[in-house]
Amino acid sequence: MISSVTISKCHRKGGEMYKNKTIEGRNNICGIRLKQFRRKAPGAPSQRQFAEMLQIAGLDLDKNAIQRIESGERFVTDIELKTIVQVLHVRYEDLLDG
Repeated sequence: MISSVTISKCHRKGGEMYKNKTIEGRNNICGIRLKQFRRKAPGAPSQRQFAEMLQIAGLDLDKNAIQRIESGERFVTDIELKTIVQVLHVRYEDLLDG
């Protein structure tokens, strides 16, 4: 089941701005599961090693980006998600449910 997402209105001069976050205030719903699957992957790659694995697969993310995704500070694009699931050998649902 996908974690609930809240859309809160933020007022700014000249109109309203919407902020999409999970109820917990995270910018993504896959970061926690990503960390779990990364740690369970063969060899339990570090964030740096996982970033290198993604780079080999053609996705340019560094260790800091992985840390920010896992902590929920960074949004994840569909392009990034596609490569992440391929490298981890999991389904999209594995990262998005839970």
